[in-house]
Amino acid sequence: MLRGIFRLGGAGCIASCASVAAAAPAAGAVDKADTLLLIVGAALVLFMTLPGLALFYGGLVRAKNFLSVLMHCFGLAALASVLWFLFVYSLAFRGDNPFIGDLSAVGLNGLSAIRDGLTVPENVFALYQMTFAIITPALIVGAFPERVRFGWLMLFSGLWLVLVYAPAAHWLWDNGWLAQRGARDFAGGIVVHTTAGIAALVMAIMIGPRKGFPNSMIPPHSPAMTMIGAGMLWVGWFGFSGGSALVADGAAGSAIIATHLAASSAALTWAAAEHLKIGKPTSIGVVTGAVAGLATITPAAGYVSPTSAIIIGILGSLVCFAAVLGVKHRWKVDDSLDVFAVHGVGGMLGSILVAVFASETLGGTGLGTGLSVGSQSLVQAEAVLIVAIWSAVLTVAAARGAALLLPMRVNAEQEHDGLDLSLHGERAYEFD
Repeated sequence: MLRGIFRLGGAGCIASCASVAAAAPAAGAVDKADTLLLIVGAALVLFMTLPGLALFYGGLVRAKNFLSVLMHCFGLAALASVLWFLFVYSLAFRGDNPFIGDLSAVGLNGLSAIRDGLTVPENVFALYQMTFAIITPALIVGAFPERVRFGWLMLFSGLWLVLVYAPAAHWLWDNGWLAQRGARDFAGGIVVHTTAGIAALVMAIMIGPRKGFPNSMIPPHSPAMTMIGAGMLWVGWFGFSGGSALVADGAAGSAIIATHLAASSAALTWAAAEHLKIGKPTSIGVVTGAVAGLATITPAAGYVSPTSAIIIGILGSLVCFAAVLGVKHRWKVDDSLDVFAVHGVGGMLGSILVAVFASETLGGTGLGTGLSVGSQSLVQAEAVLIVAIWSAVLTVAAARGAALLLPMRVNAEQEHDGLDLSLHGERAYEFD
């Protein structure tokens, strides 16, 4: 499905966005501006993973595990790219079956000169979507750094991409059954953040905590590096949300503005919440707040007004702040880098808030045809619940399946020595 404006394979526009669509180039011819938007967007979204997410996560772990986190992100970028080329793109974005795609584009063969319903070549569309498939499993690794084997992670992530990500993308972004029911996900609140967040929580429970958790603090080795990575994520998110308009016009601009304002308001809100709770705002808190705002606005970015984006950012920050405390202190789950509490909770919250803030009454682009705020809310909640359950069940299956061939967790000695040296034979830092 063309997120927010067209339905791929459909004959027309979503009624609530008719005015925007009317200004867009006619389908059937390649539009250079639209094509450039997706090419630049693909570069920005890849930049989010390499090096953005790698540095963001890497700064949060201990120095002896820094390289292992970078290896996770680099390895997953390569793995997801190859699998996308081989057959995952075809499963996600080809075919008329509402539940899963077909294999008509294996090896990216047989791609159309123009993606049906759009004004861009299909290979450019496939490139852009590939970068989403890269960052989604990479998000999950933040739940269990410092304690898993690299080989198991690669095998698990490959299975997860096929079993969880491809179906969810097809259901919501390729006119699948949830899209046909009216569910909306502009840039990945459900497809990316809900799937990854739920998987992260499940895996954190399955793998178990790091030694010392929750009785001793495990401080980040470089908050400065985390801030740099977070800045890269923030910039890259312009491609994440802006590119998801799939047309280079005011819709892309509106999505970027909403994204930026949500991140800004969320960062300030988190800093204020920290000041009230512990007496001072921290660098880790500010960047975590910004990411919470980015995750929360993602499903709504192309549908809401700037004012609504600020409100969504504030709400996302407050709810994710509470979720971080709840997961680690009440549930005592070592979701080490708060993937579920920030990405999962933020993505699910934003997906449901779409039904409120997309309404024309609040300056949004409008709800689905024939849907009220109440009925759209039910559709959104249903989509979130279904995808969350799907991700939880298939994550367990993928993890167990991978563990039949490769051990999941390192031994106590390897964990003590750090994964950089014990698994990769290198150190991130050498001191004379």
